[in-house]
Amino acid sequence: QVQLVESGGGLVQPGGSLRLSCGASGDILDINVMGWYRQAPGKERELVAVFSRTGSTNYADSVKDRFTISGGSAKNTVHLQMNSLNAEDTAVYYCYAAGLWRDGWFDNMAYWGNGTQVTVSS
Repeated sequence: QVQLVESGGGLVQPGGSLRLSCGASGDILDINVMGWYRQAPGKERELVAVFSRTGSTNYADSVKDRFTISGGSAKNTVHLQMNSLNAEDTAVYYCYAAGLWRDGWFDNMAYWGNGTQVTVSS
């Protein structure tokens, strides 16, 4: 059973910062890609940033130069540092993991966390 658990969401004023964290648990040896998507009310879920086990990263244009994704010091964790937040960043943020090396086999399914709310408002 694979679980992704997010933390770090909340309410922040425009221009402020938040740091999201996600940890994957279960019979996982390694993960190819971890990242974050978000979904604002009335909008589709969209990519925010992803991080691969090789260290490469990819960001949505709307968050480049403001958000930084990184692997955590603990295995199978990922962080998202969000700076200069604005109202358009308000959304539920979902942790994502894909390409899991399990005990003896490769799992190509995608897994999602339950989401953490980020609200940017004065």
